[in-house]
Amino acid sequence: MLRHLPNMLTTLRLAAAPATAGLLTTGHFEAALGIFAIAGVSDAADGFLAKRFGFTSRVGRFLDPAADKVLMLVVFLTLSVLGVVPFWLTFVIFAREALMLSGIALAVIGHAPLVVKPLLIGKLATGLQIVYIVAHLAALAFNFSLEMIEPGDAYLLATVTIFSLFAYGRMWFYAMRAVPRSAEPRSAEPRSGDTGH
Repeated sequence: MLRHLPNMLTTLRLAAAPATAGLLTTGHFEAALGIFAIAGVSDAADGFLAKRFGFTSRVGRFLDPAADKVLMLVVFLTLSVLGVVPFWLTFVIFAREALMLSGIALAVIGHAPLVVKPLLIGKLATGLQIVYIVAHLAALAFNFSLEMIEPGDAYLLATVTIFSLFAYGRMWFYAMRAVPRSAEPRSAEPRSGDTGH
């Protein structure tokens, strides 16, 4: 039972995405902040269990990052619809994820030796996304203004996000260059010693 606990927590994080969106659209901002915070704690908990006790699985290795991305993207989109987060920033966040997924797919199709490892700039981008979302959810929940840091916080997050995309894109570019080229077709001209008949 304990071995499946990380996957159960990850599944709950997936369920937190529509739940948070629903709470935001109905004006239950405190509850939305609470659900998002619980999801963050569950992410840390299943990561600890997976590393400490070896409770890992193929499904978990795919599902865990997917749950995190889905939750973040859904919350960004919902806050944009509510006019809390600028749409252009949400577009930048979505575009980064879409391009990275497309790049991974192309690498798999092309049998490129791509090893997607976390980079410092990538971790920074993810961390800033979380801080940005928590700050704006808290502003809604406790009714305070963020005008002292807006729109600078959005520009900072967008800049780091774009730089992280370029960093991962560089990894992808070198991996694609390492793909062996197919053998060139042999010349149709007769070799020395051939009669040509």
